[in-house]
Amino acid sequence: MTLPIVRVSILRCQPDQFTMFHSMMTEAESVLVPGIRAMNGLISYWAGADEATASLTNVSVWRTLADAKQMDRFQPMLDLGKRFAEKGAMFERPIMNYAALWQIPA
Repeated sequence: MTLPIVRVSILRCQPDQFTMFHSMMTEAESVLVPGIRAMNGLISYWAGADEATASLTNVSVWRTLADAKQMDRFQPMLDLGKRFAEKGAMFERPIMNYAALWQIPA
């Protein structure tokens, strides 16, 4: 059995900007979900927020590294990333694509 790729993208912001970015991330769902859902190899996708660290994340699980890297070219995500950056978001780069070592099935 080949284990999947776990893709992790992290956005950090100033604590006083967290609410704004949280709202922007919530609104992004309607723009992003249809395209992401249509991508090859998607297993699951989560967007999350942690107010304590003033950070937001996108974590997704893909069948292969090539599948995960589709996100590098997904124009709606790239466009939204520019909007977030213009408002002061700091993205950790490079985006991490982890080869899974083990898992606990649900």
